[in-house]
Amino acid sequence: MPRGAEALDLPVWSTAPGLSWGPGGSTAMAHLDSDMKEECLRKDLRFYFMNPCEKYRARHQIPWKLALQILKILMVTTQLVRFGLSNQLVVAFKEENTMAFKYLFLRGYAGIDEENYSYSVYTQEDAYESIFYAINQYHHLKNISLGTLSYGENEEHRIGLKVCKQHYKKGTMFPSDETLNIDSDIETDCIFLDLQGLSKNTEDWKNSSFFRLEFYRLLQVEISFHLKGIDLQTMLSRELPDCYIFQNTITFDNKAHSGKIKIFFDSDANIEECKDLNISGSVQKNAQYVLAFDSFVIVICLASLILCTRSIVLALRLRKRFLNFFLEKYQRHVCSADQWEFINGWYVLVIISDLMTIIGSILKMEIQVKNITNYDLCSILLGTSTLLVWVGVIRYLGYFQNYNVLILTMQASLPKVLRFCACAGMIYLGYTFCGWIVLGPYHNKFVALNTVSECLFSLVNGDDMFATFAQIQQKSVLVWLFSRLYLYSFISLFIYMILSLFIALITDSYDTIKKYQQNGFPETDLQEFLKECNSREEYQKESSAFLSRICCLRRKESDDHLIFTN
Repeated sequence: MPRGAEALDLPVWSTAPGLSWGPGGSTAMAHLDSDMKEECLRKDLRFYFMNPCEKYRARHQIPWKLALQILKILMVTTQLVRFGLSNQLVVAFKEENTMAFKYLFLRGYAGIDEENYSYSVYTQEDAYESIFYAINQYHHLKNISLGTLSYGENEEHRIGLKVCKQHYKKGTMFPSDETLNIDSDIETDCIFLDLQGLSKNTEDWKNSSFFRLEFYRLLQVEISFHLKGIDLQTMLSRELPDCYIFQNTITFDNKAHSGKIKIFFDSDANIEECKDLNISGSVQKNAQYVLAFDSFVIVICLASLILCTRSIVLALRLRKRFLNFFLEKYQRHVCSADQWEFINGWYVLVIISDLMTIIGSILKMEIQVKNITNYDLCSILLGTSTLLVWVGVIRYLGYFQNYNVLILTMQASLPKVLRFCACAGMIYLGYTFCGWIVLGPYHNKFVALNTVSECLFSLVNGDDMFATFAQIQQKSVLVWLFSRLYLYSFISLFIYMILSLFIALITDSYDTIKKYQQNGFPETDLQEFLKECNSREEYQKESSAFLSRICCLRRKESDDHLIFTN
């Protein structure tokens, strides 16, 4: 930790020689002591609000946190890129296997899904053939598959297929007479077909009573089975291979009873530890290097976490000193804006990113040695931490006036923007609910609340406008007319009014900041207190050190009235 931070809490005062404690001497001594305390506090405050380069010129304090953050950026980014490349292999392997399974087990699959399901059948014969096709393909999997696949055990530790059908309990239906007699209770019947049973005469299990389907009361047929696979492509990236368990489910959905059975295929891939994994060559040694690198990242982030936490603690102590002094001397409290100047938001951002990086690195190491397989959580932690680390770079650019406009504009406009968004959000929600309930049956972009919100957000940004107008079904003239009024009013209101006002708020804040930078910011109690410092020369001494000549650039004299958090 920098030496200057320690000085914030350890002021040293000495008694001036020649002073006596006679009549009036104690008062003079107390006054001198108060002046020395005030001057020491003022120096500590000015030093606290300096940037790292100014601190180095003032007290030759090496900017350890700055160097550490630069090193952390490089290491965290390198770690993320390597993990991202590894994660891409995992995602690609899962997606390619899912596509291969659809071609293997879905009869007549053409490679193009219909909306959110694979494809549909429209006759009883096609339904039976699709069910039997999937079962036969599972039986002959090892002879037809190109992948490194084998049969896996299900939850009951059995190898084979589980076929379940759901149907209404009982009933009779005569559409010609418009009569229906049905029990709405749902029954589920299941049958298990192991490899031995499938190897027997095919007609035996095909002709069983289980497969005599009564389609008028059938809800769905579900075929589930487990497969094992090994991802060998990871070895090309010098990583240990992953072993997968694929939980596959084929669902024949007849809930609508519309004469169309939708066929869904779902594959849930889980990574498990490979048993008896013996890999020779450079893969094992490379894995050890990666673990060592991740450990070093954890050490760097831990050091950054400790330094930033310590800086916040010291800043709070300095804040307490200033508040007590101000209350004692001026008999009033410091405004909240000045109090918040001591809470360095960048340090909080760094602490959060360090915690996420440490946890994410630990998960990555566990994934590397195949103890856990939660790629998603690790990706979220490492990705968010890297985002925060790079956002933190803005802090150092903010030391210079030309680069500080973005930060100051965001700070000034944020409260007004949040209040404005709260009001606009009420109108947006109203349009969302209205579009869902009215246009949902006639437009595929309004079938669900989330899709309605996404569609409206796209319209606000001028995307896909003509397609949204054109895709409305003209089955109802009233709904068609309403859709035109709905879309025209929404686009006009949000693009021409609300969005323009939103931009105007930010522009107004930007213009205000530009004027302040030219004419000076309104001075607060803290800034006026710092301006009284008569020892500026002490902090403006030049240093001949290499760091000062190379990386520490002076701010302009006109910028000295600005307070930049360090």
